[in-house]
Amino acid sequence: MPLKFRSQKSNHRRLFPLGMSAAVLAAGLIACPNLPAQQGAAGDSGPAAVPASPLAAAQAPDSSTQAAATPPQPPNANEAASQSQPSQSAWEDSNGKQTKRILGIIPNFRAVNANTELPPETVKEKFMDATEDSFDYSSIFFPAVIAGYNMDEHTTPEFHEGAAGFARYFWHSAVDQTSENYMVEFICPTFTHEDARYYTLGQGGFFKRTGYALSRAVITRTNSGAETFNVSEVFGAGAAAGVSNLYYPSASRSAGNTISEWAEDIGIDAGTFWFREFWPDINHHIFHNRYNDAPQK
Repeated sequence: MPLKFRSQKSNHRRLFPLGMSAAVLAAGLIACPNLPAQQGAAGDSGPAAVPASPLAAAQAPDSSTQAAATPPQPPNANEAASQSQPSQSAWEDSNGKQTKRILGIIPNFRAVNANTELPPETVKEKFMDATEDSFDYSSIFFPAVIAGYNMDEHTTPEFHEGAAGFARYFWHSAVDQTSENYMVEFICPTFTHEDARYYTLGQGGFFKRTGYALSRAVITRTNSGAETFNVSEVFGAGAAAGVSNLYYPSASRSAGNTISEWAEDIGIDAGTFWFREFWPDINHHIFHNRYNDAPQK
């Protein structure tokens, strides 16, 4: 979902979304998993058996052959394996596993677990994705934050101050969010036959996964699973920025503002993809899988 900060003045007012992205990046650095390999310690083998009778001596070659075929197990090998198994299985169960909501609140409906292949979405499913992101009970949070910030910065003086001014800022931000969701998640993917869901990589180093996540703003999957240029994100965000000129005051309707919002929407969506990529790691290492109970869509 987009975060739009319209401004008719200097670029310093756009440091707020950049600061948010930096905070997300710092959280990912802290949450980047360190998984040391665990190996069982080797024990000392027992003394060799001594035959006690001629019959036992006659059978000694067979016993030696069997011992060579099956070397003795270290006495603590099974114990070490059993001790390491719970932590390893817990990580494997949560590795790349998305939850329906982030922190139990923020919608995460379009994130797909790592190593998961899904059938193509129908037009109805794409419509429902955009609708859920736009009208979820938590969807008022971001427009409210943005409205407060924009009113404090007087980004649209025509809206004035006070409760009435905040209401104007709020509904404009809410319409911005909704129009971008429907353009990027429903309208454009329907015509381009693209899959607007985020497929988690879930493996590799921090920089590899970061590069993958950020690249999803310009690379996506087709309905058949092939990678393609992300027309839905790039041109969908641009179309939403253009549509916003229809309901903002004339003083805000400039090519510079439209292009700035277009680039800003793509950048913030890329940051959202990054957070989705590392959310399973953050959930596991920081919150100890506290939010795993949220049902996966």
